[in-house]
Formats: sequence, structure tokens, C-alpha cells
Amino acid sequence: MPTSSQGGPGPHRPRSGPGAPAAVELLAPAKDLACGLAAIDCGADAVYIGAPEFGARQAAGNPVADIARLAARAHRYWARVYAAVNTILTDAELPRAGRLLWELHGAGVDGFIIQDVGLLELELPPLPLIASTQMHNDSIERVRFLEAVGFQRAILARELSLDQIRAIRRATAIELECFVHGALCVSASGRCYMSCALGGRSGNRGACAQPCRRPYSLVDGAGSVLASGRHLLSLKDLDLSAQLGPLLDAGVTSFKIEGRLKDSGYVKNIVSFYRRKLDDALGSRGLRAASSGSVGALGFEPNPAKTFNRGATTYCLSGTASDIAAPDTPKSLGEAIGPVVAADRRGFTVDGPPLAAGDGICYFDGARRLQGTSVRSSKGGRVQPESMGAIRVGTFIWRNLDRAFQNALNRSRPVRRIRVAMTLRETAGGLGVEGVDEDGVVASCDLPMEKAPARDMKQAEETARRQLVKLGESVFLCDGAACRWSKAFFVPVARLNELRRGLVERLLAAREERRPRGGGLDQRQRAADGSARPPEAELDYRANVLNAKARRFYERHGARVVEPAAESGLDMRGRVVMTTRLCLRKLYAGCLAQGGQVVAGAGRSPSAGDGPAQGAASSAAPPALFLIDEDGRRFRLEFDCAKCVMRVVAS
Repeated sequence: MPTSSQGGPGPHRPRSGPGAPAAVELLAPAKDLACGLAAIDCGADAVYIGAPEFGARQAAGNPVADIARLAARAHRYWARVYAAVNTILTDAELPRAGRLLWELHGAGVDGFIIQDVGLLELELPPLPLIASTQMHNDSIERVRFLEAVGFQRAILARELSLDQIRAIRRATAIELECFVHGALCVSASGRCYMSCALGGRSGNRGACAQPCRRPYSLVDGAGSVLASGRHLLSLKDLDLSAQLGPLLDAGVTSFKIEGRLKDSGYVKNIVSFYRRKLDDALGSRGLRAASSGSVGALGFEPNPAKTFNRGATTYCLSGTASDIAAPDTPKSLGEAIGPVVAADRRGFTVDGPPLAAGDGICYFDGARRLQGTSVRSSKGGRVQPESMGAIRVGTFIWRNLDRAFQNALNRSRPVRRIRVAMTLRETAGGLGVEGVDEDGVVASCDLPMEKAPARDMKQAEETARRQLVKLGESVFLCDGAACRWSKAFFVPVARLNELRRGLVERLLAAREERRPRGGGLDQRQRAADGSARPPEAELDYRANVLNAKARRFYERHGARVVEPAAESGLDMRGRVVMTTRLCLRKLYAGCLAQGGQVVAGAGRSPSAGDGPAQGAASSAAPPALFLIDEDGRRFRLEFDCAKCVMRVVAS
């Protein structure tokens, strides 16, 4: 049976060819295969997933076989799968990591997210390399260097402003990937050594102990306590959903959702929410998504507030880090409901959306400690919780579990379909059916058969159309079926079904043949002459050089490695272990930005409740500040006011 596949004018917009607009990618996280499949079903253009080892989320590794299954499913929609192999590696691990990349290539992945430049000294599969945000991609010079040595994409540092992203775009041609949603690392990514310094668990090795989510006290050099037992390094979660248009205009082509430790419910909700938001922004600019298909009824209304969140911030996108701190708790607050307006010992009334039996709620008590309970009953605006606890008039209530929403999310089975137009046509020896999908991919299936005229032409055509559009659980949705024949023929239903099944098989094969590939460079072509120069001539522990090949890479490109990575066993006492845009002096002791003076109370956290700010306005040197953790360990704080940066130094 003859088959054809070629590009052509499909029933929808073409996705390739001269003059086609650039494709834009919604990139989703996958803790495991189930999360990855949920992301694809909800409309993600790409998924990133941890390899069996060497991923920056050690608890989110996946078997190569599962990654292969995910890639096969994604490729039907021309979506992509990127494998995260983004830890720094020892000399002993490097060969094993190189072999793993070849295994992943065989499994069908579309690119590798890496951090360790030692890998570039190996013979790698011809797939795109993506520079992990752990490589500290925060400047034109850094991104330009990555482009020159063969990276196809750079994942931008989260702390960049819109103006900085625009500047990087103007100066480079590399793909730019930008985080738009999820948890924020308080430190510049790849340059946080606090976990490693405290207990040997390194974020750059995939084992961060998250010291940024622990409680601390803030004291000055005289021993005065400015804040006690607060989560002083904990940030709100990123939410740039209202900034997708400006980011598109700035040149971002991949919009990344953080969350490789989140469950499939979170992935469904957030991917569905951003799919809608991004499609709106693309449509108004004449741009298109990077993959095919559309999602039918979800069975729930996406809402980021109803799954894990610590409150929302746009972080540094406007140029200043405003409203980013979440010192009261590192836990999820959920959906803001409102203040309690009436209360007695059995229940309360809240000024906000109605609560329902089975909902989980949380609130802060008088000491700003997070408390929680569940709703026993709710009627006419009055709520009876399982426990009143410290709920009083004025207490603000959050809903951290919406039972009805969660049930709808669990029941949801989103279906993603690729539209196809079908035509039944007469051939010399029988009948054939042709399909043209939304990407302009064409396939056909012909069957030899006797062409017996139908007694009822109208019924014959109706039967043919009805059977052809029954695409069942395939990835296709028929946009319409036309009959092109000299006269209506009697076609047994079984033969129509055979034609339809044959077309689906051939169209899938044609799509795989036409599927856009990443176009990775052969390793031998990657700046083998060493002409590219890194931004720094001398590299200390912050370059994260842990193996001899990484050292050789930098030296080959004209830089001198003066000390190895912190993970080599380097003594971190007296060294900067965290660099952050969060400024605790500004929040608790006063901003130094005005003429070098301490401005009492400037920028204080509204929920601090820890007494007055220390220090009056003065031209004298500001008092030293220290963080003290629960175990009594002290960290000196340094402030670079010109860059609005705080540094945490290990004692």
C-alpha cells in the first residue's frame, strides 16, 4: 500500500519553512515518568528530567528506560525531553557520566543540561548542550563564552532584570531559557556553598540540605538581637505569569517552570495555567508554540495558589529585589482567604471566599508561628474547624488544601490531540484516505477493493465520514472528513476502519520523519582551538572545578585555575558561602544606599515583630551583622551596596 509524507499547507498554521515565526517553548519539570507524562498531556512543549545519577536533584533520578518512554510520548507532539546531568563531577565519575550521556542519546533525549565543563573534553553525542543555571549565567560575557564553546542554550540566572536579559539577547544568538515559576534559591545558583560548608552536602553535587529554609537569628556586633528564630534566608516563590509578554519581547524562547521535586498534581496545575497564559502572549505577537496539539477539557480550573506556594514575587525582574522575603515560614501557605471578622470558642466567620468541609487551613499565631487545622463544617459563611487553636478576630486565614480542587485535579485526565483533516478519495484500484495534520505533515493509505456503487449515496458518504473520524485514543483529532470520488461507493465498515488505522500509523511515521531535531554540534567542532576566553582570567573555588578535565578546559581557554571547588575539601572558613540579592540589613537594620548612612527602619519586614531597628542615621561605619543558626554557628554578613548584594561568610 503506497504511503506518502511531505510538508504541505495543513489545516492550521505551518510550524516550519521560510518566514515561519520562531517557536517558543513552555518547559516543565518531571520528578518521574508520571510527572513527565502529565506535563506533556497538559501542553508542555518540553520536559526536563533527572538522569539516573549526576542530577542537581539527587532525589529525582530516573531510569534510562523511563526517560525513553517519556521521549517516545513527547516526540509524537514534537515536544522535547532534556536530561539533567548537571552536577560537578570527580575525576572518577567523569567517564561514567560520559557513558551515561551516550545511553541517554540512545533513549531519544533531545539535549543535555550540564554544569561541569570537564564533559566538554570528552567525545559527546551530537545533541544540544544546555548550560545549567548552576553555571552562573548572569552576564553578557559569561553567556557569550558559553555560546563560543558550543552551548546551544543558556539557562539564565534567576536574579537577572528584564533590562539585563535584553542586553544579553542583543549581544548573543544563543537560545535563552528563563525561569518563570517556582521555588527560588536565595543564593546565586551554582555559588551557594552553605550546605557544603555546614555538613558536606553540596548543592552542586545534587544533595543540598536547604540551610536557606532553616531558622536563624540576626545579631549585630554588640550582641543586640534584631530578629530571633526567623527563616531569614527563605524567599517567596517566583511568579512571572504576568510578565510573559515582556519576556518574549526581550528575546526569551524557553519559559521554565521549577519543580523537579513536585508531584504530578502540581505539574498539571502549573503547566495548564502557564499554557493558557503563554498562548495568549504568543497569539498577540504572531508567535507559535514549539510543539503540536491542543488540550481539551481539563476537568479543573488552573490556579497556582491552590498547589504548593510560599507567596509570589517577581524577584529582580524590575531591577530591584522587592517583596521577596518569606521569613515567617518556608512551608506552603496556599490560597489567601481573608481575615477573621467574628469568632467564638467553636468557630469563626472569615471575610473571603467560602471554605468547605475537608479543606485544610493555616494561620499565624501571636508569635508568628504557622499553625494549621482542617474544616469540620462550613455553612452560611460560618466555619467550624477541627481546632480553634489561636484563631481570633483579625487572624488571617489561608487555605492550604482545597479538597474539591484536589479531587478534581486527581480525577483529571487531560487529553492532547493533534488536529488532522482527512479526505477519502478514489484510486485506480480502489480507495485511499489522505490526512494533513496541523503541522502540514501529509500521509496517505490506499486499499485495493471493488468499487461497487452505493444504493444510497448520502448514507454511504455519512457512513464513510463517521468511521474515518473515529480516531479513538490516538493522538489525532479529525478536523473534518471529505469524500472525493466520482460517485459514492459501498465500502464495508471493516475496510473503512482498516483505512483509518493505516492512515494513523503512516501519519505517526511521517511526523517522526519530519520531527525537528536539536541540531547539536559535533564535539570536535566546539572551539577546539581554545580561542574563546572566559570572563575571568583567574578562577577560584567559585568556578566549581572538581576534576582535571575541567581544569584543562579552562586552561586551554586561557584562564588560570588558582583553587579547586569547595567540594574538593577546601577549608571554607572565612570564605563567601552565599551571594544573594536578599539584604537583611535593609530589612532589619536600615538601608545604606542613601549617602552611606544607616537609615533606621528602612525596608523593615512588616511581619518581623522583633523590636526596633538598630542604629540611627550616621556617617560612621555601620555595625557588623551576623547570622546565627540553631546550632550556634555564626556567619558574618557583608554588603555590596553598589550592586545591592549581600554575602554570607562562614566563620
